[in-house]
Amino acid sequence: MDWLQRMNLAIDYIEDNLDQDIDYEQIARVALCSVYQFQRMFSFVLGMPLSEYIRRRRLTLAAFDLQDRKNRVTDIALKYGYETPESFSRAFHNLHGLTPTSARQAGSQLRAYPRLSFQITLKGVVEMIYRIEEREAFQVFGLEDVYGMDTIANHEGISIPEVWQNISNNGEFDRLEQSIIGDWRAEGHFGQELGAVFAFDSYKVTSNTTFPYLIGCYKSAQSKVEGYTVVDVPASSWAVFSTLNDGNGSGKYDLSALRNRIFSEWLQTSKYNIIDGGNFEMYCTNQDGYEYCELWYRIEEK
Repeated sequence: MDWLQRMNLAIDYIEDNLDQDIDYEQIARVALCSVYQFQRMFSFVLGMPLSEYIRRRRLTLAAFDLQDRKNRVTDIALKYGYETPESFSRAFHNLHGLTPTSARQAGSQLRAYPRLSFQITLKGVVEMIYRIEEREAFQVFGLEDVYGMDTIANHEGISIPEVWQNISNNGEFDRLEQSIIGDWRAEGHFGQELGAVFAFDSYKVTSNTTFPYLIGCYKSAQSKVEGYTVVDVPASSWAVFSTLNDGNGSGKYDLSALRNRIFSEWLQTSKYNIIDGGNFEMYCTNQDGYEYCELWYRIEEK
């Protein structure tokens, strides 16, 4: 079964259960991947979280149900998973711009979000820069936190970009960088263009709605890791994708677009599957001072 079939079967399950509890574990079983991987693939390809798609589809169907005045608002709210008419009314207004009662009136303008379908499209005009690397097990260390998949924020409501800005301003970034001792690039067999501090995420299961994210460094034999979280990176094959052709050299590149292409183009046509166990976001500067990023994904052959 190919990637498109698996994704469409997962959508079939979601659509068949919009008026019931949707089991994310069952979605993952249908798609032959983990809950985490399905949510990541979905958000990278569609540009929205899975939960947002489900919310929009439920409220689209709720609007159709409201056209039949025999359906009570309370019953419609319960049908689509809202515990009270008030919570349903708020969600409905946020999406459609009017209340459920107003939606019954003739001429009301409502928003409809159609059922999703994954299809083959003609792409591939622009090349993708990637390589496959085989690496032995190693360790990384750094500042760890857990973030929500929908919000990309921690329990304090601070987003990942804000965390990067905060550690840059308070000196923690510099302290982390100075904790590496020795020629860590040679020890870790990394290229000279790689920056000392990078991001590593999704290396363990926290929950179906969260993921761990570590701002850290390669752990050399002499690194000072006291006060930091140390994470084991297993021996793996890695697919490495680069933004080297993207941006203008100032570090302004579109990682969202690259991730979309990885999951919607490369993954469909390659002989590999992306697997759980951690992903890297490496920040690099080449000899010409050109800033770019590399995305590292653990892979296995299909």
